[in-house]
Amino acid sequence: MTPDISDRFRTAASSASPGRSSPSIRDHVSGHWRSALLILASVACGSLGWSGNVLALPAVMLFPALWAMSPSRMVAALVSAGYFLAASRGLPQGVANFYSSDLWPGFLLWMAASSSFVAVHAVAWTRRPGKERPLRYLAVAVLMALPPFGITGWAHPLTAAGVLFPGWGWWGVIAATTGLIVMTTRFWPTATIALGGFWLWSAATWTGPKLPEGWRGVDFELGESLGRDGSLEHHRDLIDTVGRIAFSHAGTRVVVLPESALGFWTPTVERLWLEGLRGSDVTVLAGATVLEPQGYDNVMVAISADEARILYRERMPVPVSMWQPWRVWTGQGGGARAHLFANPIVELGSTKIAPLICYEQLILWPALQSMLHAPDIIVATGNGWWTAGTSIVAIQWASTIAWARLFSVPVVMAINT
Repeated sequence: MTPDISDRFRTAASSASPGRSSPSIRDHVSGHWRSALLILASVACGSLGWSGNVLALPAVMLFPALWAMSPSRMVAALVSAGYFLAASRGLPQGVANFYSSDLWPGFLLWMAASSSFVAVHAVAWTRRPGKERPLRYLAVAVLMALPPFGITGWAHPLTAAGVLFPGWGWWGVIAATTGLIVMTTRFWPTATIALGGFWLWSAATWTGPKLPEGWRGVDFELGESLGRDGSLEHHRDLIDTVGRIAFSHAGTRVVVLPESALGFWTPTVERLWLEGLRGSDVTVLAGATVLEPQGYDNVMVAISADEARILYRERMPVPVSMWQPWRVWTGQGGGARAHLFANPIVELGSTKIAPLICYEQLILWPALQSMLHAPDIIVATGNGWWTAGTSIVAIQWASTIAWARLFSVPVVMAINT
């Protein structure tokens, strides 16, 4: 056997030996590991960023990079699902609490809620780098901020702007949006370092939003009974609570009570409160329910010694449990009405208020729409009894605080747990 033939024989034998993997197999295995790591990283990103700690919010800025690094549309969908499901992990338990059921209905709703987020990100993903990918992510960010997709657009990364750029206002929105877009390009390491620097500086100098002078929010721990007890005794107890707060905190002009605090708003309840506040210079903002022919409105009412009026009608009630549009489409009626873009700002005297009731604190457009009108104060209320055992209320508070710090607007919060 000649030397060159012998060398070729040994090379072929070596390539065919069972202990050696071909490069294509190694690449295939490596690709699977890379995809798995991207999915795990997206879960960690969603869990940490949406833990309820406001200073942890900037972790979500990594998500666009993970989405952009996905090697295929399927992996991009899984990365998106991992992030969203981790961020909204309290939903199954919350649904179980609300309906007094096991976790299965909650799991089904959890998966259904993630479908629009996953679908939009999967459709927009592209294998081609360059200008197209950042533009596609910008389109995704806009779609998930506005109805209809924005209705379930929880966990929007732009919420982190308030922690990264406190006090920057709309410039902070632009800066955070730019950061998200750059994270989808080959310059993502540079963007990560820059955003990390802003994060560290913000954490080192962080201060919470101011409580406006003369305003007081009251938290309740009345569970699911709040809003369901329409007795006169219940309302008299609430009036006494307002009186004690005004007496113990000199200078209190406005007392804010949680969502649903007054139950059904009727002429009888209105007269009772007007009588109870007679001689007082305190104004009460409280949640109530107003029955309408096609359903009901979740509202915030303003009551003083002189008048009582509906101040705000909720733009986006909780889908499924409150907002049930299919009932109207089928002619059945019922369910809470959504006033999507109505009353972003309401006025109490000369004060412009940005109201955010419960679910509106989890999605993007209600807060940003209100900020377009330069409010003097944010009033955030909720009835979170059904969130026991979850971080949903903490996430609501973190989101509200982030928006308040971004635009340097004082905030008053009142919630029932």
